[in-house]
Amino acid sequence: MSSTTTSEGSPEPGRRVYLDSASGEALHPAARRALEAALDTAYADPRRLHHAGGAARLVLDNARAATAEALGVRPDEVTFASSGTDAVQRGLLGLLGPGRGSGGEGPLVVHSAVEHSAVLHAAEWSGATTRSVGVDPAGRLRLDDLPPGAAGLAGATVVACQSANHEVGTIQPVESVAERLDGVPLFVDACASAGRLPLPQGWSALAASAHKWGGPAGVGVLVVRRGTRWHDPFPPDERAGERESGFENVPAVLAAAAALQAVVAERAAENARTNALVMRIRRVVGGLPDIDVVGDPVERLPHVVTFSCLYVDGEALVSELDRLGFEVASGSACTSSTLEPSHVLAAMGALTHGNVRVSVGRGTTDDDVTRFLEALPGAVERLRARI
Repeated sequence: MSSTTTSEGSPEPGRRVYLDSASGEALHPAARRALEAALDTAYADPRRLHHAGGAARLVLDNARAATAEALGVRPDEVTFASSGTDAVQRGLLGLLGPGRGSGGEGPLVVHSAVEHSAVLHAAEWSGATTRSVGVDPAGRLRLDDLPPGAAGLAGATVVACQSANHEVGTIQPVESVAERLDGVPLFVDACASAGRLPLPQGWSALAASAHKWGGPAGVGVLVVRRGTRWHDPFPPDERAGERESGFENVPAVLAAAAALQAVVAERAAENARTNALVMRIRRVVGGLPDIDVVGDPVERLPHVVTFSCLYVDGEALVSELDRLGFEVASGSACTSSTLEPSHVLAAMGALTHGNVRVSVGRGTTDDDVTRFLEALPGAVERLRARI
């Protein structure tokens, strides 16, 4: 959808531009078709022995195989969870497992300073000791702080390194991290990048989230490499197998798999298109006074751009842009409601207020970006004038 603004900065009624696809992409047409078809055929419990149960199980197995093919993994490594957060928690906590501490001590989780809050909260909930590894000003993990055999890895039970940052888009050097671990399991939160980018190599367990690539909300994907020592961290479900977490929403799972296959097939062209839009935003916004564009300018997600404005409150700027018909995010996409500074921006040494994340999606047009860039300077000036 498009939006227009008047010369006074008022929106044209009823016309809006959604620029928050990193929080949730609109349902892909392939997902919608699969969902509608499966609602009538895959409603039963896939673990029952009757005909309807067998039909649902066939759909579930097909969705698992399609997801595995799109991600480049084995079907028996894929499990569906109730959300990306659920997949993150199960993946990380399962690697910690029982008795995974070193030398009689408790477990130790070493993680990048910019991990998603779901990773940090899961590690804290487990009771493990945590150790943070710093990042450079672009938000990339400092590999010099994670050399082979370094004290930073002494006694580590699990290392967590996201594939790409959810707030600023910077791609992390996952494969270089894996080379330094010498047998320590590596957990990767790939919720921000799965589908949009090929998965990195070298991880032990990985989590993804379907609504980030245009699947339905409420479908997470947990991938545990074959041969990895992983234990279900939660009470067992006697009706489910290992890593399974109850009655899957089979129609939604199939829709998520259909969207993932479509997105992977389209991503070369779509990434080029969205990257051009983001580069345009970076160039124009970077030229505005007292505004810093943050995150790596090249090694980043193709659809995300984040910037910080001096003398402006981020929440106020989001509200002003929303009034004008532009829907963006501010600070930590998951914790901005707490009014606490983004731990990602703080770790980067970036300005932690006046922050806006713009993420373009499948429906974003060049005209949408033009109108956003026309509206932004006035919105910032009006807010600065109120100081």
